[in-house]
Amino acid sequence: MRFSDTFLDEVVARNDIADVVSSYVTLTRKGSNLFGLCPFHNEKTPSFSVAPDKQIYHCFGCKKGGSVINFIMEIEGLSFPEAVAFLAKRANLPLPAEEEQTGADRMRRRVLELNRTAARWYYEQLQQPQGAAVQSYLDRRQIRKNIAVRFGMGASLNEWDALTRAMRAKGYSKEELLAAGLAAAGKNGGIYDKFRNRLMLPVIDSRGDVVGFGSRVIDNSSPKYMNTTETVAFSKRRVLYGLNLAKKTKRPNIILCEGNLDVVTLHQAGFDNAVASMGTALTQEQVRLLSRFTKELVLCYDNDKAGQLATDRALELLRNTEFKVKVLRLPQRLVDGNYVKQDADDFIKYQGRDAFENLLSGSENGVEFTMSQIAGRYDLKDDKGRIGYAGEIAEALCKLDDPVEREVYTTRAAEAASLPVDAMRMEVSRAAKRQRAKARKQQERRELNPAASLQPAERSIRYQNLRSAMAEEGVIRLLSQDESLFPDETPVRAEEFSSPLLGRIYGELWQRRGHVSMAAMAAVLTAEEMNHLTSLLQKPESTANAPQALADYIRIIKEEYTKRTAGFDPLAAAGDTYKDKKGYGGKRT
Repeated sequence: MRFSDTFLDEVVARNDIADVVSSYVTLTRKGSNLFGLCPFHNEKTPSFSVAPDKQIYHCFGCKKGGSVINFIMEIEGLSFPEAVAFLAKRANLPLPAEEEQTGADRMRRRVLELNRTAARWYYEQLQQPQGAAVQSYLDRRQIRKNIAVRFGMGASLNEWDALTRAMRAKGYSKEELLAAGLAAAGKNGGIYDKFRNRLMLPVIDSRGDVVGFGSRVIDNSSPKYMNTTETVAFSKRRVLYGLNLAKKTKRPNIILCEGNLDVVTLHQAGFDNAVASMGTALTQEQVRLLSRFTKELVLCYDNDKAGQLATDRALELLRNTEFKVKVLRLPQRLVDGNYVKQDADDFIKYQGRDAFENLLSGSENGVEFTMSQIAGRYDLKDDKGRIGYAGEIAEALCKLDDPVEREVYTTRAAEAASLPVDAMRMEVSRAAKRQRAKARKQQERRELNPAASLQPAERSIRYQNLRSAMAEEGVIRLLSQDESLFPDETPVRAEEFSSPLLGRIYGELWQRRGHVSMAAMAAVLTAEEMNHLTSLLQKPESTANAPQALADYIRIIKEEYTKRTAGFDPLAAAGDTYKDKKGYGGKRT
């Protein structure tokens, strides 16, 4: 949907950025700005800044920034129109007419409507005789009907195009079915159902939208599990299966599982705090989403090698966050004299609810799990094994920020390996020194190339002419700070800017002279471009002699533009200057 600048300004005016951000981030005032821990990356020291006077945010760590609209887009995973609608609803502000909606926005809305309609159709098939095979599978899995209803489970039929025909009859187009990932293109130009003869599990986001589907075969065919591919509505990185239900739990934590059916079984057993990452890879976006609903996570991945690796990756991702993290290790199950892996679903079925509750209450914290994993890789009765263990455990323990926590686990590590505590302390101290030395070298490399710090973080918008770009940034800062600096006629054309991005920003500012709106800029810039604009606006710019500073910046831009268009070669020019100074080449004319 296209919005007028006036409407966008009204949305921003009714949604003060400090109020909106503080509902997601704890902010503390420092001077004129507010600071907190960035919700977009892991950090212990607050680098996330909110400037109420400018109505912008900026993280000095990950470099994300923008207006209140950009913040909602990023933290809620919404498009620009959806973020505007979100904030308008928050402020009880009616939206403009729907007919102004763009093609991309219209397609996303239609896909969400189609997903909901398809979910209802799959559910109806499960209740009919044609869904008997899927119902029989649910019975074998001991999934009760009320739980199947709670999760909106359905059945895709063992037919080539049953869903496709049903949705076409309801007015959805071939393009919309393909865009939703519900259909696949045939060789003859037709389409057919992507999901056939499967248990269907609608994936519902925290706002209640059906964004996609998970599915499982009911026989021995493959692939066993299949999810909706990436669409305009669905990104596996940004959703957690079952969170729409788990967010309402009265339990003090959220259990993170691997599979959708693990979540279903746990909810049925009374653990309504279970969610699944729809695979073994926990993402930063999912961590950010979880932080809105809990401060304690219990990792409950499968007890095979893949599950252990997933647990290690998750612990690294969650290290030094505000989360209290525990690990629930499922024991293997003895079958015909052999131990086999178990997931949460298996454990509940064979050991029962109470046994799982006992495991949950006795789950290890993340540090204890890591230590036990490292210990398992060494023979601690052997000198060589103890030395290897001490080196690896020290690398893990030196990363702990809390000195008390670090001392407690250093002592435990020493006891586990029958080593003197002082020796283990020394090993941890050496590991910490190595890490600090590595960080210093990285900082030194950055300092040896100061020009690199002036470049945008995004490679696609890097500057080709730093002298001109710095002046171009200055023009944008001055015009953004003081709208009275706009002359009657443009003193420099956008085409004269060396940076295409800065030229576009200048063009937008000039078009809106006398009315500079960050909200309006958010409508025309990408997230990366908006991050950079916010970053350059955060740099200090004196307004003591603003007209002269503006004139100087414009002069530099024009000088550099003339050089570029005249085929100026700075390296050749530098050589000529050297020859002049040495008297080479005769007298220049």
